Amino acid sequence: MSPVAVPADRRFRRAHVKPARPRRNWRVVIGRTIRFGLIAGLLLFGSYRGAGIAAQSHLLRIERIVVHGNERLSNGEVLAVLAGLRGQSLLWADLDVWRGRLLSSPWVREADLRRSLPSTVEVVVSERHPIGIGRTNGQMYLFDEQGVSIDEYGPQYADLDLPIIDGLAASTGADTLPGRAELAARVIEALRPKPEIARQVSQVDVRDPHNAVVILSGDRAVIQLGDQRFLSRLQSYLELAPTLRDRVSDIDYVDMRIDGRIYVRPTRHAERAGSPPQ
Repeated sequence: MSPVAVPADRRFRRAHVKPARPRRNWRVVIGRTIRFGLIAGLLLFGSYRGAGIAAQSHLLRIERIVVHGNERLSNGEVLAVLAGLRGQSLLWADLDVWRGRLLSSPWVREADLRRSLPSTVEVVVSERHPIGIGRTNGQMYLFDEQGVSIDEYGPQYADLDLPIIDGLAASTGADTLPGRAELAARVIEALRPKPEIARQVSQVDVRDPHNAVVILSGDRAVIQLGDQRFLSRLQSYLELAPTLRDRVSDIDYVDMRIDGRIYVRPTRHAERAGSPPQ
């Protein structure tokens, strides 16, 4: 019997076998996580303790307080308000609290406190600017353009050449009424470009928030200026004053509120003497 040839299949069939995944050792993973957490915690604690030690170190304690911008307030008055800040940690001192204490001073409009390494706090003060001496309930106070009472007027402010302002507050209280301080501030600001005229203003009355009334030094006449064009109306009065005096010997008040027209009211004494109103 002759052998039968069986054709050989030369193709090699690679077995489709997926490699087995290595088993994860969860105990090792958990152990590593715990170790990393402990290390991170120690690092954070060390940083915190280091910052605390640095903050308490002598180099980072506040030793100098430098004041800028103050004119009326002395350095000593500012430092008195900030008593207790010196010696605190420069890093952890709450400067907002100390800023609030400064703002409680009536002279301080704005304040800013800044840290300066290694041991200094710089204080920048913006003071209020008085525009006049307000008469309130028989007492006299310095007022700013917002109607804020800064301080009681006294000999220490004799160098301030300011007009007296009447009518800022109601007769029953010391609170400034809305619009009155703003009107007084607008009058004074309008006269600022002409200091030779501004210096002549002795009194400003703002009882009527729509009609500013002024009295000039050496002039008994009451001048009504309304609520606008204060400088031009006052200039007109000054130019016409000699002529008005020739016609009316004793003037009670002059109404300048209507542009192009002037109403002059003589005093009762002048009326009896025969001076007619204009």
